[in-house]
Parts: sequence; C-alpha cells; structure tokens
Amino acid sequence: MHTSTNKPQLSFWQLWNMSFGFFGIQFGFALQNTNTSRIFATLGANPDDFALFWLAAPITGMLVQPIIGYLSDNTWHPVWGRRRPFFFIGAMLASIAMFLMPNSTLIWMAILVLWMMDSAINISMEPFRAFVGDKLNPSQQTAGFAMQTFLIGCGGVIASLLPSLFTNYLGVSNVPVNGAIPDTVRYSFYFGGTVFALSVLWTVFTTKEIPPEDLQQFHQEKKHNLGLIKAIKEIFGGFAKMPKTMVQLAVVQFFSWVALFAMWVYTTPSIAETVFHSTDAQSAAYQEGGNWVGIMFGVYGGVSALAAFVLPILAKMTSRKFVHMLCLVIGGVSLISIFAISSKEMLLLPMVGVGIAWASVLTMPYAILAGALPANRMGYYMGLFNFFVVIPQIIAGIVLGAMLKHFFDNQSVKVLMLGGVCMVVGGLFTLMVKDDAIVNN
Repeated sequence: MHTSTNKPQLSFWQLWNMSFGFFGIQFGFALQNTNTSRIFATLGANPDDFALFWLAAPITGMLVQPIIGYLSDNTWHPVWGRRRPFFFIGAMLASIAMFLMPNSTLIWMAILVLWMMDSAINISMEPFRAFVGDKLNPSQQTAGFAMQTFLIGCGGVIASLLPSLFTNYLGVSNVPVNGAIPDTVRYSFYFGGTVFALSVLWTVFTTKEIPPEDLQQFHQEKKHNLGLIKAIKEIFGGFAKMPKTMVQLAVVQFFSWVALFAMWVYTTPSIAETVFHSTDAQSAAYQEGGNWVGIMFGVYGGVSALAAFVLPILAKMTSRKFVHMLCLVIGGVSLISIFAISSKEMLLLPMVGVGIAWASVLTMPYAILAGALPANRMGYYMGLFNFFVVIPQIIAGIVLGAMLKHFFDNQSVKVLMLGGVCMVVGGLFTLMVKDDAIVNN
C-alpha cells in the first residue's frame, strides 16, 4: 500500500464521499437501538430478558468484524477495490433485514432477524474504520473519523425521530393492533432500509481506493494469508501482539460500551415507567414513551454530529486522551442524572451530555489507535479492536437482566445509573492511554 507520507491530502467533499455510507449505517443502528426493546416488549417479552435478547448485537460484531477486517486486508479488485465489496454486500443484506424486522410476529422471529441485521450491518461497518487508515495521512485521520462521526450523528437524528415524525406529521398509527408492531415503527424501518442501501452505494461509486504498490507481491501474500486455519490463527493470535496503546484503550472501551449497552437496552422501559407511567407495552402511553425515547436519542445524535468537528480542535489544543476523558465523564454524569428527572422535556438535557460522549467514543479511540497501527494491518487490527466493543456488551447482556431483577427491584432506571458510573470510570482510565501521534488537521 501507499505509505502514509505519500497519501494525498483530501478535500472536504472527498472526506464526505468516503464517509457518507456511515450515514446509512447509522440509520440501521439508530432504528435498532431506539426500537428493538420496544419491539420485544410489544411482542410480549419481559424486561428481565431484554439484555439477553440483545446479545445478538455484540456477538455478531465479535464474530463478523475481525473476519471481515482480515478478509478485506487481503482483498483487491481493480474495479471494486479493497473495502468497497464488503460495503456493498453488507448494505444489501442489511436493507433486506430491516424490511423484515418490523414484520416479526413472535419474539423468536424478532431475535432471529436481529441476528441477521446485525451481521449484515457489521459487514458494512467494519471496513469503514480501516478505510480512513487506508486513504488518509495521520495528519488527516482525526478529521476523517470526525467526518464519520458527523454523518453518524446526522443519520442517528433522523432515524431516531422517524416514529414521532410519522405520528405527528403524517398521522400514522402509533398503537399496536392485535399485538403487531405499530405502523410508525414498520414504516421507519422500511424508510431506513432504503436509506441504508443508497448511502452506502454513494460511497461505493464516488470513492476510489489506493491499490497496493506491488500487486504481484500482494497476490502472492494473499494466497498465503487466506487459508481458513491461517485466518483463524491470525485473528486470535493478534491478541498477543497488540500494540500497548491498543491494550490501554481496551480498558477504556470496556467501561464505555457497558454504559452504552445499558442505555440502548433499558432507556425505553425506564422512560415508559418513570415518565409515562406505564409498563404495559400494548398501551398508548408506553408506545408514546417509545416515541419520546426516539426524540431523546435524536438529541444525542444531533449533538454528536455538531461535537464531531469541535473535538479535533479541542484535541489539537490539549490532547486526544484528555478530550476523551472529559467527554466520557460528562456523558456518565448525564446518564446518572436521568434518575432524578420526571419531566419528559427535561430528559433532553442529559442527552446533550450523552451526545458529547458518543461523539468522542466514535472518534477519539479510533484516531488514537490508527496512529499506533501498521498501515498494511489496519483492517485486521480495527476488526480485532472491535472485540473490546463487543465483549463488554456480551458481559452486560448476561448480567444486567439478573441485576435488574435481583438488585434493582426491576427499576430499569437504576441500570442507566450503573451505566453512567461505568462511563465515568472509563473516562478516568483514558488518562493512562499512551498517544504520541501528532494531532493536526
């Protein structure tokens, strides 16, 4: 591959085009994060089981992302390039799953489609992180990840607000009929599946990739690397070879993603119970709470989109790890504060803090890590790094339901408080991370 010293400086619109697929990818994740617990509840699931059902998300990430990262490192096509074939395949499969999800009529069907949808989204998403390392000089990498974060924020805002927009402006029914998923949620997933496909296709067809410098050598190494046993050994053997920075970031990621998982799984039942005073998912009040959670998540997505371009400036003035620490502490305190809020309008305030933390989670760890990785192993290590996103979610998925039942007296809002504490702890661990790369735009 081209070395970091001779990669061209890209313009704003080139950064935009190469990152635009993330707008659609976040449509998928935002609709999932905002509505999955609501779908489970509507189909009759008990909140104690939500976290276990959500295990589909982290487990598919753990299985899919390292493999896709490894395969994309060892892929080159003269037309499709290295990462773009995976963007395309994942987008098509994810769009199909998004059309299927709101048509689930039984809990096991929703769980199965969630596994399908998450696997497909991960196929598209993982190479996007490596894409930045492939195409950008270290001096532009923070800006590249910030552009992704901006588009993630924009996609998250629109997708999260869709059920409310369909209800308030198009008069679509927001009430379950005979136990079926409300029309607002169904139409939101249909719209989101279409946007997902079109956004990823925009990146696929507007952005070219840098070919390997020595194609003959690349193809020889590719034949050697793509054996199944070789791939498995490489993927899991990489843990012993991780750069020191990656190990330190793993600790930060653990606490950050426990917090985020807790928020995504338990915000809907928390807000429905504490603010809309309903635990019956078939009631209009519960579904109204579900719409309001979409608005809350839209706020944090919007804030993250704006914060994405401020964070690199602050990082240049201070350091990336200081900025990440500060953002996580703000986000953690904000999550904890939800416990004391009974007004739905006031719930938007802590989402501002969560949005600041979310922007940093999507930007700073990857920018710090990219500067510590070898260029020809970018996809592989980015995929491996995803283990430290999914492992904490798997652990949380296993233990949070039991904690809710046995320690928190089935008060979901206390799980959000625990998540806030974890986010603060993750922020403090950021101060231990080694980051010697130059921060520049």
